[in-house]
Amino acid sequence: MSVPWGIRILPNVSRVDRNVTYRIFIIIFTFLVYTSYHMSRKPISVVKSVLNQNCTYIPFPIGKVNPNNTKWCDWAPFDKSNSGELLGSLDYAYLFAYAISMFISGHVAERISLRYFLTFGMLGSGLLTAAFGMGYFWNIHSFSYYIVVQAIGGMFQSTGWPSVVACMGNWYGKGKRGLIMGIWNSHTSVGNILGSIIPGIFADHAWGWCFIVPGIIICSMGILVFFFLVPRPEDVGCRAPDHQGTGVVAEDKSIDVEAEAGSTVVNSVELPLLANKKKHKAITLWSALKIPGVLEFALCLFFAKLVSYTFLFWLPKYISARRPEYTAKTAADLSTFFDIGGIAGGIVAGVISDRTGARASTCMVMLLLAAPMMYVYDLYGSVSYAQNAGLLLLCGSLVNGPYALITTAVSADLGTHKSLQGNSRALATVTAIIDGTGSIGAALGPLFTGLIYPTGWNNVFWMLIAADLAALLFLGRLVTKEVASGCDARRKTLYDKIDDSDGVIQ
Repeated sequence: MSVPWGIRILPNVSRVDRNVTYRIFIIIFTFLVYTSYHMSRKPISVVKSVLNQNCTYIPFPIGKVNPNNTKWCDWAPFDKSNSGELLGSLDYAYLFAYAISMFISGHVAERISLRYFLTFGMLGSGLLTAAFGMGYFWNIHSFSYYIVVQAIGGMFQSTGWPSVVACMGNWYGKGKRGLIMGIWNSHTSVGNILGSIIPGIFADHAWGWCFIVPGIIICSMGILVFFFLVPRPEDVGCRAPDHQGTGVVAEDKSIDVEAEAGSTVVNSVELPLLANKKKHKAITLWSALKIPGVLEFALCLFFAKLVSYTFLFWLPKYISARRPEYTAKTAADLSTFFDIGGIAGGIVAGVISDRTGARASTCMVMLLLAAPMMYVYDLYGSVSYAQNAGLLLLCGSLVNGPYALITTAVSADLGTHKSLQGNSRALATVTAIIDGTGSIGAALGPLFTGLIYPTGWNNVFWMLIAADLAALLFLGRLVTKEVASGCDARRKTLYDKIDDSDGVIQ
């Protein structure tokens, strides 16, 4: 068992406060880690409106370019009539590589140190993000360069999600998992917001910095991960959480460790010797697929993430197309309202699912409401800035709510399912299957958008609405089961009241 060097130099944490302190530290630290992941993948959506734009609204540099060239302000090779297809291909290359690598990442993350794996992934992600931006300063106009950088970057980005969810699942039990992970999952939207605001500062001047700055930030976070991440409670002598919601937690062996088995002390941090701890093997992909609910939620996420990532990669471009007088910065800033709505949606979905115990039903209701809301946004969103922002808040909450719930609380629930008999080494694999399947949909959505939007943006929204409705169809069996379980629970409560009142219902 290795303790991160950063933890060794921190002040001693008392036995009484150890569990609470480390859990607070983990939720904040992993929040910042995945915020940097999402921040580094967002700039491409901002820069699209610069790589290919309407040159009419930009001051013409007299004497510097051919006056007959109406695409003088675009960046080759995205200055041709097939620019939509090329930009969509960049998204597809990135997300397809991400999706395929996700299955591998989940498999690997269960078998090596999460700390080393995350560090490797974050450093690689940062370097590849910066490499895309260097294309501006190196004056690179080869489409092959950008698509290769995107594909390799997608592979490195896949290391993040299985690792942080596995880490959170190791530290937090089932009790308030929906609420805790709903709040924690706002890192996705916070990362998107930062990934819009920071590139927006540079987009109209030197778009290369839109990628280089986020690349530096995620590399810096990767170094901090190496020195400070604690993947499991037992690594620092903390008790394991209650994964089944039974109210029973594993004994905190750090309290009597000296009396029972001796301990290793690292700068006043006591670590239990785990010689007698039961070892579990990491499960296979096939075993994870057989866990009840994994397949249904994975297929639901395929379509839900298709919708969410289309907004992620194309919303600033859509806003610029509807309101061509907006600058790239204005479009980027306006698009953040979708992510702000996503924060609220994720938290609301978590709270409701915690109180009802009906994760699938919560997702279905939000997906059902999202379809008409997207139609209304396309119809009336471009009327004014305020109206656009308000409708984006509603769209973001309904679109990202189910996506957030499935990728966090649901994945953690299934990764610690009772059928696993206490084997906690399934979290990363289950998370990788669910999010990997969703990421295939995420790859297709932006690709289809690049092909469809030249025929009209309204056709793109019809595609998104159809995908949204397809997502909720895959939850049908699980929702039916939840409703039946709820009826059985209410019936049992009613019979208990009859028994307690000698046959009279109170």
